[in-house]
Amino acid sequence: MKNTILPCLILITALVGCNKTRNILTEAEVMAVINKFDNGWQHKNLKEVDETLSPVYVYFTQSGGTFSRDGVVQTAGSSEYLLDKMERSSFTIALYGNTAVVSTRWQGKGIYKQTPFNEDQRCSITIIKKDNKVQILSEHCTPIKQVKVFH
Repeated sequence: MKNTILPCLILITALVGCNKTRNILTEAEVMAVINKFDNGWQHKNLKEVDETLSPVYVYFTQSGGTFSRDGVVQTAGSSEYLLDKMERSSFTIALYGNTAVVSTRWQGKGIYKQTPFNEDQRCSITIIKKDNKVQILSEHCTPIKQVKVFH
């Protein structure tokens, strides 16, 4: 019996250690979920948008409010939201275990509820990996202004 306890403990320790390694989020996974999210928006693929968002996703609006997960998914597929073009660039990814905070620049032009828009924004996206599923937890975008207010 004593001869089998030590090998069992080593095996259990190794398995637990492997499980922790799998849950660490990678830059490739971060980029993949952002690209899938953006592709879903561009092509009005609600399934792609829905799959990329955490069940508790929240969007923090430029006016200081919040926009729900369901609202974001509905807007992505709405005939009232039309994108003529969009581009995401200037990625900076900060990884911490199974969480990433990503800074991006998002530029988009289109029409929403019959109002044209031409936006240039800095976005902060929080991404998590839970149970080997990578999803966007939150996002906040702020207009990039030519005149700097504080910094």
